[in-house]
Parts: sequence; C-alpha cells; structure tokens
Amino acid sequence: MATESPDLLLVEDNPDDVELTLRAFKRARLANPVHVACDGVEALEFLFPQNGMARAVLPRVVLLDLKLPRVNGLEVLARIRANERTKRLPVVVVTSSREEADILKACELGVNSYIVKPVEFEKFVAVVGEVGLYWLTLNQASM
Repeated sequence: MATESPDLLLVEDNPDDVELTLRAFKRARLANPVHVACDGVEALEFLFPQNGMARAVLPRVVLLDLKLPRVNGLEVLARIRANERTKRLPVVVVTSSREEADILKACELGVNSYIVKPVEFEKFVAVVGEVGLYWLTLNQASM
C-alpha cells in the first residue's frame, strides 16, 4: 500500500513478511498509511527523492530489515542518520539477524530499537502489532 505521506515506511524484501506485517497492523487495528519499499534503494529513493534532499513530510517511523538486496539495511540506517532532516527519524530494525556484529553496528548508527523476527506466525504477528502500536500511537516523537 503506497500513499503520498505515509505514517510508516516498511523496508522489507520478503513478500510474505510484508503481508504478515500488514496483517499484524490490521489485527492491531492500526489503519495508518504504510509505504512498502522492497529494498534499500527503494527506501532511499522514497526518503531522498531529489538530489539527496529529504521528503517534505517524513513517515513517523521506519521498520527496516537488514538483509536487503542492492543496499543493505545498515547502509540505509547510516544514510538516514547522516542527513540533518532525517537524523531523528525513528528507525526500528525488524530482522532475522541475531548476529552480534549487526546488532552492535545498528546501535552505533543510532537505531531506536532492534527486534529479531519471531519464526512462529502468531508470535510474529503479535510482536509486529505491538511495535506498530507503540511507534504509531504511544510514542511522542519530536521531529
């Protein structure tokens, strides 16, 4: 689902995980607009559409997978944090990687949260729903 100014940018290359995430939001009664980027290049093009400049209206949160084609999630996170306009944009890594190097690098780059995707369907839906509820309804962001 794509809109002009979504509340959430979902960066995920696995179509099954995209579908599960959207289903989790629906189950959690989150009707916020979502833009899906299938890889790191699409995510960066969405956030920085012209000559490296950030969008006029940013999403409220980015859910970012790390293991992406073309440009990986850590590179996307580094670009977000390097730009004055997007450096405070909340970024939540939602990935299958439990690698200590990935966790440490994400933390060094200023990730707001690092969540390992549960393998079981119900746990995945519950975790992603809770993440959405927190970042889209409870968190008070200052952008």
